[in-house]
Amino acid sequence: MEGIKVNAVMLRSADYGENDKMLTLLTAELGKISAGIKGVKKAGAKLRFAAQPFCFAEYILSRRGERYTVTQASEVESFYELRTDISKFYAASAVCECANSLTYGGGDDIPVFTLTVQALSNICNFKPSPSLIRFLLSVLSVSGYTIGLENCSECGAPLTSREKMRFDMNTGAFTCWDCGDGYGTGGATYNVLRMCSGKSYQPQFISSDGEKRALRLLREYLVYKTDSKCSGLGEYIRLL
Repeated sequence: MEGIKVNAVMLRSADYGENDKMLTLLTAELGKISAGIKGVKKAGAKLRFAAQPFCFAEYILSRRGERYTVTQASEVESFYELRTDISKFYAASAVCECANSLTYGGGDDIPVFTLTVQALSNICNFKPSPSLIRFLLSVLSVSGYTIGLENCSECGAPLTSREKMRFDMNTGAFTCWDCGDGYGTGGATYNVLRMCSGKSYQPQFISSDGEKRALRLLREYLVYKTDSKCSGLGEYIRLL
């Protein structure tokens, strides 16, 4: 029987038996699936690359009931640089972790697949923090958790020049400090998020510390909305 061909990114792997692994694959055709892969813990295993972090490949699967097994794979992109730079490695790990948290299997996962591949490429080729922030903003949006980056959601006042403001975890919107009672944040976070989303911003607020603060807020929001630990994103933030 002809195998099922999927284009997929390997999000995570877990040991299964003595020499096998169970992979979590985010595919362009089926959304997120689990698939076993045999013998890849052996030295010199032909499909060892297909179980490596961030591997983007064409996987050929056999199916028995609801279970998939990888029978062949052809690498499209290894994103090798992600495994040679610790900062890029943790940023890419955060991408895969968040993609895993925001997908559940099926057609709704396909936009997340596209954003994940693009983010891994961007982290390879550009500064990791802005690339990761852009990914998080985009993947949250396609998952129904859009962050509002316009004026104060309560009074409509502009926020780009404010040093203090609040962020409402329920609505995903920013407010003036006195208009809301949400998570306390500031102009550095808000302007970095606007910059990474392609909106106008105040350059004086942009800094590496502002990027770190923006990532912290995004992590808090992800944890709040998805109940996931986001430990990979936390490790990347601690590395900064």
